[in-house]
Amino acid sequence: MTYVVTQSCVDIKDRSCVAQCPVDCIYEGDRMMYIHPDECIECGACEAACPVSAIYYDAELPPERENFLDLNAEFFTEIGSPRGAKKIGKTSNDPAFVSALPPGGA
Repeated sequence: MTYVVTQSCVDIKDRSCVAQCPVDCIYEGDRMMYIHPDECIECGACEAACPVSAIYYDAELPPERENFLDLNAEFFTEIGSPRGAKKIGKTSNDPAFVSALPPGGA
């Protein structure tokens, strides 16, 4: 189980979640943030810090946002598990679905 960033984060990337994450498992793509499913310790600090309510515990994802569980995992296909977002900084490997969303993720 893990926390998942969803469509409400697209083009917002407030980063409040990053500041609260004790294990540095929230990575930045071009259009949104992503939580590494293997690095997340399920503390919930990110969910409480998100000002746009974009983060959900995976078992509590609304049906219309369930695809973001796979999209968060897909983001890490190329970079693997670096064990710390600060090590790699922003990357340009948003999944195609996220890249194709209209501005603001609407």
